[in-house]
Amino acid sequence: MYTVGRRRPRMAATLQELSAAVLAFRDERDWKQFHGPKDTAIGLMLEAAEVLELVQWKRDGDPVDRARLGEELADVLAWVLILAHDQGLDLAEELRRKLEKNARNYPVEKARGVARKYTDL
Repeated sequence: MYTVGRRRPRMAATLQELSAAVLAFRDERDWKQFHGPKDTAIGLMLEAAEVLELVQWKRDGDPVDRARLGEELADVLAWVLILAHDQGLDLAEELRRKLEKNARNYPVEKARGVARKYTDL
């Protein structure tokens, strides 16, 4: 349903679609030459630091600038997608594997409501 003053909802994009869009943006500008693994990882960390800057000095419950947060998270995601693509990683599969590993390391019966590393459970 279309509502006045709001954008029409759309289906979520897949990781593959998002990667293609980010890579097309990069390739149209001939920036791949600047995106070695080290420089891409540095870009990722710099954008992640900008996310951190948005919450620095805030207490739990303090409002966060959602528009800026969205922009910075999008920048982080773009770098993640570029790095994964350039290193030949299937992010969806990597996340599945990581979740399975975390499920073994943090079984619900031991980890629920507990903020400790798995070696201390």
